[in-house]
Amino acid sequence: MGLVFLLKLVFAHLTTDFILQPRRWVEHRNQRHFGSVYLYVHGLITAALAYFLIGWSHWIVALIILITHTLIDGWKSYRKETLGYFLLDQLFHILILLGCWAFLYTEKGAVISYWKSFSNNPAVWMIATAWIVLTLPAGILIGKLTQKWREQLPDAEGLNDAGKWIGIMERSLIFFLVLLGKWEAIGLLIAAKGLLRFNESNRPEIKTEYLLIGTLISLSMAILSGFIVSQFL
Repeated sequence: MGLVFLLKLVFAHLTTDFILQPRRWVEHRNQRHFGSVYLYVHGLITAALAYFLIGWSHWIVALIILITHTLIDGWKSYRKETLGYFLLDQLFHILILLGCWAFLYTEKGAVISYWKSFSNNPAVWMIATAWIVLTLPAGILIGKLTQKWREQLPDAEGLNDAGKWIGIMERSLIFFLVLLGKWEAIGLLIAAKGLLRFNESNRPEIKTEYLLIGTLISLSMAILSGFIVSQFL
């Protein structure tokens, strides 16, 4: 029941924040801030849907959601519409929902016990360490290994900046797919990337070779890391 309660709160939040909130409400709120009537209408709708889903006996939770959701959205209306503020806004909302859920359905002793069990699990730290290595450290290493080819490209800087984030997401996905044993999904991912990145007929041959070398190194590191970690789990 505790999990269902939390899922209902998250469902209500996502539904009202992204589906039932027209763009003109957001624009009006960004212009008028706490003077926008739509700010309070949106908060009321969010709280009402949560109240309807979790049951009438939890009116205090709905009240907390009404107040905090309105305050958080009002605060965000003064900020620029950037990815960072968007994520921060959603994080605040989710933390409020988690706090309500934890207050009603968890005991302090159980939370501490679970955290100790989680933090002392060597598999958790092995996976976390391997994943960290595959993010920026692996990207820097690949950059060093392919530097002599990248220097021959006229638009190397643009390629390098985009490739960094593509590589991080790619290695992360493959690493966790290896841990799950989903080799067919890895094959599909590699095939899809190959179709997207290597089918341009007007691309210089040296650029294609550079992309191919970087891709193979990146894939090899992710697969090897996933395979090594999986042997210890």
